[in-house]
Amino acid sequence: MKMKKTDIGVVLFMYAVCGFFYYHMTKLKASSQTYPRFTIILLFGLTTLYLIQMLVSAKKYGVESGVDEVFAGFQAKQFFFCLIATILYLVCIYFFGFYISTVLFMAAVLLFLKVPPLYTAVTIVVIVGLIYFAFQKFLGVKLPTGTLMKALSK
Repeated sequence: MKMKKTDIGVVLFMYAVCGFFYYHMTKLKASSQTYPRFTIILLFGLTTLYLIQMLVSAKKYGVESGVDEVFAGFQAKQFFFCLIATILYLVCIYFFGFYISTVLFMAAVLLFLKVPPLYTAVTIVVIVGLIYFAFQKFLGVKLPTGTLMKALSK
C-alpha cells in the first residue's frame, strides 16, 4: 500500500498534540503527572510506529496524494453540526460543568448521527461512569463544576 502525503500531516499533528500536553503536564504536581505522562508516551510511541510504517511503505510502494480519499464522502451537514456542538459543549462546560454538558453533548451528537436511543443511553452511562471512576475516584482529578452550578449550590 502506498504512503499518502496526507498522513504526514496526521503525524505532525499528533506530535504537536504530544508536545502540547507534555508542556501542560509539567505544570501539574509530580503526583498527578503519572497518568498523563503514560498516555503521552504511549501516544508518542504509537505515532512513531505509524511514521516508521509510513516510511517503509513509501520506500517499498511509493507515495500518493491521498487528498481524494480524505474528502470522499464528506458530509458538510454532519461536520458543521458536530463543530457547532463542540463549541457549544465547551461553553456549556463553563456554565453547567463537565457532567451535565457531556451528557447533553453526547446525546445531541449521537442522536443527530442517528444512533439508536438505547445505544445512545448505554454509551452515555458507560462513558460518564468510566470518566467518573477513572478521573475522580482513581486519579483524584476535579472536573469543572460550572459557574452556574456553583452559584446554585451556594
